[in-house]
Amino acid sequence: MNVLERLKGYIEKEHLMMPHDKILLTVSGGKDSMLMAHLFAKAGFRIAIAHCNFQLRGEDSELDEALVRKFAADNGIPIFVNQFDTKTYAKENQISIQMAARELRYRWFEQLRAELQFDRIAVAQHLNDHIETVLLNLSRGTGLQGLQGILPVRDRIIRPLLFLKASEIEYYVQEYAIAYRDDQSNFSTKYARNKIRIDIIPHFKKLQPDFEQIFEQNITHFKESYQLLQQFVEPIRNKLFRSTGEGWVVRKEDLEEHLNNLPLLYELFSGFNFSKAVLSDLQQAWGRESGRIFQSDCYHMLLDRNELFIKEKEFISSDEAIITSETSTVEWKQYCFHAGVSTELTITNSREIAKFDYHLLIFPLTIRSWKIGDSFYPLGMDGRKKLSDFFINKKISLFEKENIPIVVNGNGDILWLANYRMDNRYKITGNTKKVLTLVCKSD
Repeated sequence: MNVLERLKGYIEKEHLMMPHDKILLTVSGGKDSMLMAHLFAKAGFRIAIAHCNFQLRGEDSELDEALVRKFAADNGIPIFVNQFDTKTYAKENQISIQMAARELRYRWFEQLRAELQFDRIAVAQHLNDHIETVLLNLSRGTGLQGLQGILPVRDRIIRPLLFLKASEIEYYVQEYAIAYRDDQSNFSTKYARNKIRIDIIPHFKKLQPDFEQIFEQNITHFKESYQLLQQFVEPIRNKLFRSTGEGWVVRKEDLEEHLNNLPLLYELFSGFNFSKAVLSDLQQAWGRESGRIFQSDCYHMLLDRNELFIKEKEFISSDEAIITSETSTVEWKQYCFHAGVSTELTITNSREIAKFDYHLLIFPLTIRSWKIGDSFYPLGMDGRKKLSDFFINKKISLFEKENIPIVVNGNGDILWLANYRMDNRYKITGNTKKVLTLVCKSD
């Protein structure tokens, strides 16, 4: 059976797509993705290509892009290219370059898929990637879930080359004379995955020449065991976790009976990637540390008085908006601010409206989230107060306060906890001649 027939058979076996689906191929220019693009084009599938230029490798990044563009043009395939400022994104979000590139590409792929109505996003990971992922997860202690490796289908993403070994891909790109480019970073053992591929797996193959096939069988066993475990865990999870518009809620009294069973706790929270160490900390904090936040790579979990709140982390390039003397409207998160200058001194009793003595303001004003150490002089209260104490008095949870707009004067003073309280120092008085009115409304 030739590789094209094997591909079609694998797609059918794993239910990756329907024959007339529109598929967005993610093509980097490496041999794996170039072979995938070649096979999908030969199969006559409805496809387009998405290429990310992360601008990390100078001229090599430009040559990768040129190769993919030429392949698309030669084969009459629509192509979409995005050039990312990956280093800046990584710095702003305080994450690694690798994590930044991953976030940027998958976010963009999904945006393209949704906007252009593609059915699936195809990624060219192969059997050796599958094995490397399991070994990497094994070294990190991710448990039985991590030993499933790379799933053939996850949400809208499919991986149609998981049936092919790396050596087979090497053979077929030569057989079909497919042009490709090597990313030299793939040969550096400073990255854990590369070290597994270059230094560790060859030793396994010396012990067992059929290492890939045997390990693939083991992964199947791991997957079957995990699925069996989920038949027990899933009904409990469904009973505990309530989805809301912003995340998930678990009533503490409902979780109490399972609290001391750490292995079960780990499986119940496995979809949020909380480690056993974090969940062990949760056990210790239970009933004693209300307000504590626990972290996984993608989620926050707040231990509140009566409930657990779980929320996905927001990865955004900036958490600030600016109000200049000319601004009329500005958006921040789910809020819209309207600004106006007048001589109207009438006080309005509305949480959504704040009026400031214009001549005390230093532009530009900034809208941001609260920061540790923030304090202000609340209108109607005596003296200075920390925002954290104000939030506690108002029974505002840690998750909620992250989304409260804080309006800050150009000198660093806090002017307004929007829709809660303004600062006493900037209120209008009998001496005020000019007024800045801010109206804050949520979407």
